[in-house]
Amino acid sequence: MGRIQNTFLAVLAVLWFSGCADSKPEVAAEVREIPLELSVQRFDRDFDKMGPSQLPALKQMYPYLFPEQVPDSIWQAKHRDTLQIEIRAQVDSVFADFGPYQADLELFFKHVKYYFPQAPVPKVVTLTSDVDYQNRVILADSLLLLGLDNYLGPGHRFYGNMDRYIAAELRPDYLTSDVASAFAGKVIPPPRDRSFVAQMVYHGKKLYLKDLMMPLAADSVKIRYSADQMQWAKDNEGQIWRYFVERELLYSTDRELGPRFLDPAPFSKFRLVLDNESPGRLGRYIGWQIVRAYAAQHEGTLQTLLEMPGEELFKASNYKPPK
Repeated sequence: MGRIQNTFLAVLAVLWFSGCADSKPEVAAEVREIPLELSVQRFDRDFDKMGPSQLPALKQMYPYLFPEQVPDSIWQAKHRDTLQIEIRAQVDSVFADFGPYQADLELFFKHVKYYFPQAPVPKVVTLTSDVDYQNRVILADSLLLLGLDNYLGPGHRFYGNMDRYIAAELRPDYLTSDVASAFAGKVIPPPRDRSFVAQMVYHGKKLYLKDLMMPLAADSVKIRYSADQMQWAKDNEGQIWRYFVERELLYSTDRELGPRFLDPAPFSKFRLVLDNESPGRLGRYIGWQIVRAYAAQHEGTLQTLLEMPGEELFKASNYKPPK
């Protein structure tokens, strides 16, 4: 595992911290040259094209998708169900060509191999999940399941009964970012203390890992903000930080701070008139800037950064928001 400030990261740091956070650096040659070919299987298509006698062969091909306690009649009924047929048709329309997404995922997993050489590269299986957006990505050691019906675009009619802030994240260009979030959850230890700043730093580490593993992605894609939400967070970073400091929230263990500033929500809850203008999860955004500030000033392995207690990392970061 390389040092945080090796040549590759130093190039990225110059771009990140010179006020060009959304610049798109080239991928380092040593990453591009990692031999890796991602296996992608389209279960959604295979199931859709299945003939009456082909279910046994499909079960043999995808045994992990067919629990023994579920009778074949259920799968046959699902194959004929008109709503399921429509879901599969919509997925096939949006993801008629999975090639660009496969290329993005391959590049992501090349970065995984660069920073975590022992991490396995999973087989990717695409499927439909009855729009189970809370489980749209499932990453096991050797298997990555992608519920493509959760990436049809925020205005899709399947999402008409959802809260708009949830539907806004069901975009195809967020797919790799969601995979990166799932991977980050496996390699970043959860915080050992309950302070607000420790929780912010934990989420900031996840976003910082995306900086390293998705260097071509815009910051808005990494945090799943719209362009306007991203700009709001940048423009108001100093005021957000001042609010946290002046109200002595940093070391608070109040559980209400999670729903207000860390959890998915239509907006952050400062309990001020401006609330409706703000994006949700602004505590994660601030945690991201804290981790970036730390990485820009300290040498050490990536593992050291990921394992460092949140409060310790915050104090060492000397984070100061822009004025």
